[in-house]
Amino acid sequence: MKKDNVYVLIHSPLVGGLTWALVADQMQQSGLNVVVPILVDLPDSKEPFWKQHAESVSQALAHIHKNEAVTLVAHSGAGPLLPAIRQYLPNPVNTYEFVDAGIPRDGATRLDLMKSEDPEWAEQFRAELERGEHFPNWSMEDLRDVIPDESLRKQTFAEIRPRGLSFFMEPIPVFSEWPDAPCIYIQFSAPYERPATQARQAGWPTYELEAGHFHMLVDPATVTEMIIKAVNKLI
Repeated sequence: MKKDNVYVLIHSPLVGGLTWALVADQMQQSGLNVVVPILVDLPDSKEPFWKQHAESVSQALAHIHKNEAVTLVAHSGAGPLLPAIRQYLPNPVNTYEFVDAGIPRDGATRLDLMKSEDPEWAEQFRAELERGEHFPNWSMEDLRDVIPDESLRKQTFAEIRPRGLSFFMEPIPVFSEWPDAPCIYIQFSAPYERPATQARQAGWPTYELEAGHFHMLVDPATVTEMIIKAVNKLI
């Protein structure tokens, strides 16, 4: 593996940095360079969410020399952000890695991507948002099966960031040359079968680990090993 590779572990805008904390610890213990940016957006900002999030990653990597290559690893709702994030980075990208994540499509909103995966559910979801509801609206009990550890479950729950209609309806740009580096897909849970199939059809190396959506908080060692081995096969 290239020594200058920096793993950038990007959490979904719907939750927080705890998502990747245990995997980051595993990587650091193995002597790897790793950064876990926190996606920040301000309630009074006029900038799109995606732009604020891309800038958050850029700022988190400001201490990394521009010649150092990075591997961008996205979980869940961070997947569609990867092309936008890439355009805010001066660093070369070794690999894009999608972990139980959505796949970008130029100009598509988050709701558009949901429609392509499950049209009926997406229509119901939009109706709920239009009524003023926010998502995620998970309870502690909802997370029990996917995050069995009570302490981690409480911490994850505390980081949940419910979003309204404007978040799910903003178009997210994809630059014309993307992907400009190899892509990898790792599927954990059944709801991400369609993106995983899309990845396979695109010829991306695709891996499957039957688990819950937050498996990196359940078995970080296995998830870390899978992420690293998948990347090492490409760079």
